[in-house]
Amino acid sequence: MKPEQNYIELFNRNRALIDSGSAGAMNALRDRALDCLVRHGLPHKGLEEYLHTDVAEWFGPDWGLNPARIDMHVDMAQAFRCNVPNLSTLLYFLANDEFALSQTAARASLPEGVFAGSLREAAGSRPEIVERYYGRSADMDRPGIAAVNSMFAQDGMMIYVPDGVVIDKPLQLVTLLHSPVDMMVNRRILVVLGRCARLKLLLCDHALSANRFLTTQVMEVFAGPGSGLELYDLEETHNANLRISELYVSQEQDSSVEADFVTLHNGRTRNTVYVTLQGRGARLSLNGIGAIDREQHLDNMTFVDHRVPECTSNELFKYVLDDSATGAFAGKVLVRKDAQHTSSEQTNRNICLTRSARMFTQPQLEIYADDVKCSHGATVGQLDDRAMFYMRQRGIPEQEARMMLMQAFVGEVIGRVALEPLRDRLNRLVEKRFRGELSQCEGCRACR
Repeated sequence: MKPEQNYIELFNRNRALIDSGSAGAMNALRDRALDCLVRHGLPHKGLEEYLHTDVAEWFGPDWGLNPARIDMHVDMAQAFRCNVPNLSTLLYFLANDEFALSQTAARASLPEGVFAGSLREAAGSRPEIVERYYGRSADMDRPGIAAVNSMFAQDGMMIYVPDGVVIDKPLQLVTLLHSPVDMMVNRRILVVLGRCARLKLLLCDHALSANRFLTTQVMEVFAGPGSGLELYDLEETHNANLRISELYVSQEQDSSVEADFVTLHNGRTRNTVYVTLQGRGARLSLNGIGAIDREQHLDNMTFVDHRVPECTSNELFKYVLDDSATGAFAGKVLVRKDAQHTSSEQTNRNICLTRSARMFTQPQLEIYADDVKCSHGATVGQLDDRAMFYMRQRGIPEQEARMMLMQAFVGEVIGRVALEPLRDRLNRLVEKRFRGELSQCEGCRACR
């Protein structure tokens, strides 16, 4: 039996329970999601976009689910403390996939018209927004996890920033994975920015339990004309965590989106990013760091669709692989016929520290316009022997020299992080990771 069949049957048996634990605007999408999963199934290695990651295999085990919304109590204040110096955030939590409000966020006064809270609550209290945007860009009509996520997701977070509103303080959404049994978690995030709205959003994934987790996350971002979003996605879980994330971004005229992905501790991860530049003058920056070792696996796939003239996209992903880790990067930039004066650059650089580490890279450009400036490139290599020799000659121990070279290698990506306190913190976290001192998530007290 194919893995998707188990989830189709599970969904049919528990449909009433799933609906009762969610809200109408989310429930309305489930029938179409079921039909898409029946027709397309789960992604597997035989598909072009999943050459190096067999996601269907991840769904094979008998994962626990929580459609009845049984409370798995987590004391957020005791379990997590953000220790990023000088980073004052409005802190929100997802306990597995259920929204929880921190005391600081509860006391905070957001600008008029802004909503930041439970997606399930928003689907009930602000259905006009959720119905307009929820599921609009997440493509279920293809092999992926948008369909299975839409079938089972019961909560998540929605952020709505109306026209002209600027939220100066960053919002931080922390997901804490916690369960007495192996658990499948399905969460949804919806971000809508009105005209000239501004938002900084930090997503942090942490694990409190040593049990295995299969996490599906679908995030939809709608950036209105002239809006700006800084999005930071930081994964620090553990070796038994399987994460599948799909990010869908739709950008209108003169909007600006920066999205940075940092994987510092994981088991097996697949991140997929689909961006549609559909307004003239839209600007996109996609960046990523992967520091993986042992048997860890990291696969980042990006697709940037330039549909209109005078848009800009820039991508930079760097991996450092140790032991028997495997990495994959596939990036495709599509420049359509009418997208004249497009500027696009895509770069993937990788270092394999051992002979058993493996990196697969596939940058692609598909251009149908004739007045564009586009480039792409990829390299896979080892640490610079000449630089290592130079440093050793000056009395720097080998381990310290290796660490310094690795830190310098990823420094270009960290340097693109616009949020200065986070940039400083990432430099320290990456250094600790390369020194072997970062075993799990630093913010979680339970991991110490």
